[in-house]
Amino acid sequence: MQFARFDALVVHRIKKIAEPAARGALFIIFFWFGLLKVLDISPAEPLVAALLENTLPFVSFEAFRIFFGSYEMVIGLAFLIAGAERLAIALLLPHMLAAFLPLVLLPNETWASILVPTFTGQYIIKNLIIIALALSVAARLHPLSKTRKSKIIS
Repeated sequence: MQFARFDALVVHRIKKIAEPAARGALFIIFFWFGLLKVLDISPAEPLVAALLENTLPFVSFEAFRIFFGSYEMVIGLAFLIAGAERLAIALLLPHMLAAFLPLVLLPNETWASILVPTFTGQYIIKNLIIIALALSVAARLHPLSKTRKSKIIS
C-alpha cells in the first residue's frame, strides 16, 4: 500500500504541473524560434526559403521571414496567456500544415530514401510532438457556454 500512496502523490503533482509545463514549452519553442527568424539568424532559413520559392514565389523572402517569425512569436505568447489558448491553436493549425509541406514539396531535402528522413525531415516530423502537446492544452479547455456566446455576440 505504501507504493500506491506514493504513486498517487506523484500522479497528483504531475497533474498540477503538466499544463503549465506544456504551455511553457510551447511558448519557448515558438517564441524563441520565431525570434531567430525575425533576427535573421535561424538555422531553418534555407528550408523556409526553399519552401517559399515552391509555394509563394511572388512573396519577398525578407518580408515573409519577418512575418513568419512574428507569427510564431504570437503563437508562443498565446499559449502562455490564459484565455488565449483557442487563438494559439487556431494559429497553430495552418502553421503545422505549412511545416509538413517540405516532406511533400522538398523530398530531396527531407528524405534520404523511402521512410528514412534526413535530419531536416526528422526536424519536421518531430512537430507531431508539438501537435500532441497543443492537444493536451486544448483538452483542458472548457467548452464555450451558450450564455458566454450570446454575450460575445450582443
